[in-house]
Amino acid sequence: MSISHKKHDVFISFRGEDTRKTFIVHLHHALMKENIDAFVDNNLKRGDEVWDSLVEAIKDSHMSLVVFSKYYATSKWCLNELLKILECRELQGQVVIPVFYNIDPSHVRHQRESYEIAFGKYERESRNDESLKKKVSDWKKALKDAANISGWDSSNFR
Repeated sequence: MSISHKKHDVFISFRGEDTRKTFIVHLHHALMKENIDAFVDNNLKRGDEVWDSLVEAIKDSHMSLVVFSKYYATSKWCLNELLKILECRELQGQVVIPVFYNIDPSHVRHQRESYEIAFGKYERESRNDESLKKKVSDWKKALKDAANISGWDSSNFR
């Protein structure tokens, strides 16, 4: 039996503008208090390529927490992180836990309300761009797949 040696216990994917100074700072503190190494993007080394560092951190984590918030879908970075996280789930068996922070899980699953608005914009942008059209389709599937994973809904907790 081989033991997987990963650098991080948890990778946290989140939309910074929505949650960084509220929910994420408390979540990160609570995990650190329990000696759980949680990677958040402010752990990036200065001078490193951001995307490459994020991909490496995702791949080098035992699990990922995906914090869906009202404007998560407005970030192409977040959506691309989600694709990489779900790829690691499929290929490496990484545990993925969605957290629905002040958003109904069905809005994520079916791209309603703020998610629908974000995807309307992406679809307009992709009219003449086949690679973006494919990416938008992949993002929609990823949101649906992630929202179908059992997770936590903040409306059920303090």
